[in-house]
Amino acid sequence: MRIHNLYVDDAGETHFRDVEVVWTHEGPGGKMADRQPATGIIFRETSGDYNLDWHPAPRRQYIINLDAGVEITVSDGETRTIGAGEVLFVEDTTGKGHLSKAVSGQLRHSIFIPVE
Repeated sequence: MRIHNLYVDDAGETHFRDVEVVWTHEGPGGKMADRQPATGIIFRETSGDYNLDWHPAPRRQYIINLDAGVEITVSDGETRTIGAGEVLFVEDTTGKGHLSKAVSGQLRHSIFIPVE
């Protein structure tokens, strides 16, 4: 299972990398990873015309898209579409930040899980 990770380097540039979930437990219910820290859960609805200019993330957090995607561009120029069912871990709380916009005019529901 892949998690998109958005991070900032020492020069303030933002980048993507892929992080693979490490399965540490297996049983009759399937495979599981170790518990990760979290401080809450935020439900969000984003309009289909969402188009946010350069901004850093307000906190380190996981974002799970439920029913539509989001297009993210980082300052090194890479653009990814994070689709429904995919997980993004944002850590660019400083630096140049990233661009975010709706995909194909779709309303999006997502879950934010802060890890402050």
